[in-house]
Amino acid sequence: MEVTLQRVTMAVNVIVLMLCCNISAVVFGFEIRTIYCTISDNCECDFKPNIRGLEWDLYKNLYGQHLAQNIVAEAVSNFLQKENPDRPLVLSFHGASGTGKSLVSSMLARHLYGTAMGSPYIHQFVPTLHFPLPDRQQQYRINLKRWIEGNLTNCARSIFIFDEMERMPPGVIDVLEPFLGPSHVVYQTNYRKAIYVFISTTGQEVIHKVTMEMRKAGHDREEIQLQDLEELIAEAAFSTNNTGFYHSRIISMKLISSFVPFLPLCQHHVRRCAQRELCQRGECHRVDVAEVVSKAMCYTSNHEHQFSCTGCKQVPAKVNVYL
Repeated sequence: MEVTLQRVTMAVNVIVLMLCCNISAVVFGFEIRTIYCTISDNCECDFKPNIRGLEWDLYKNLYGQHLAQNIVAEAVSNFLQKENPDRPLVLSFHGASGTGKSLVSSMLARHLYGTAMGSPYIHQFVPTLHFPLPDRQQQYRINLKRWIEGNLTNCARSIFIFDEMERMPPGVIDVLEPFLGPSHVVYQTNYRKAIYVFISTTGQEVIHKVTMEMRKAGHDREEIQLQDLEELIAEAAFSTNNTGFYHSRIISMKLISSFVPFLPLCQHHVRRCAQRELCQRGECHRVDVAEVVSKAMCYTSNHEHQFSCTGCKQVPAKVNVYL
């Protein structure tokens, strides 16, 4: 009650000051929105969740990833059903390059904010750009904490995407620990409404191994379950030297809501990626090009159990060559 009264008093003082200073209507409107968020802890920013759209996009445009389709759709849906969640949603995507991790993060942005990474409330961090020097770890921790606090204060529904976690200096990401559990409070915001997504190739070896073993045993890839991979991925992320999650308390304290495996892709998955690329260029009828592109990719040499070396990552470039 005391905190609420303090917020109301602060809001009234700001409004009076703005009126006395004859501040423009545009700025005034923006500040009113900020004040409302401060008082109510209920500001949704430009949040426009479309769960059915997300589910359909995952089903239609994400190939060979039944685990990611199911885990992401269910986790996001369950999270958004809670008016006041007890902790943020924290997803960690793991798998080889080109398997769809960044694609899914852009789907989240598009179906939660109506834009693919263009919203001011979606924040993407890339280690080579934001944290390039390992010996600046302490400064990076300070900067990251300030960025997170500032953006959460501005918008409780912020989305934070950390790409290439395998290149993140160890120890930096642990500054997020207080924000990811149920105990921390950021003044002026309900920090528990935020979504965090970590993207990493760490763990791709165990994912590849389990997928290969299942195939050799005569099982379809769709029979692979999360429990077959989750602990293996967590252990790989925690124990791999010189990566962002190395000995991280975020893992040891079990602050990640779901580890999301992205399986290696087969030739027919690559063919579908090529077909989608052609359709985006208005060339849906060129199934011949999709076939040629799928055969031109690099594959692991395990006879009938071949996996694409680079997933679908090189498909656009290959389409340029053969179209």
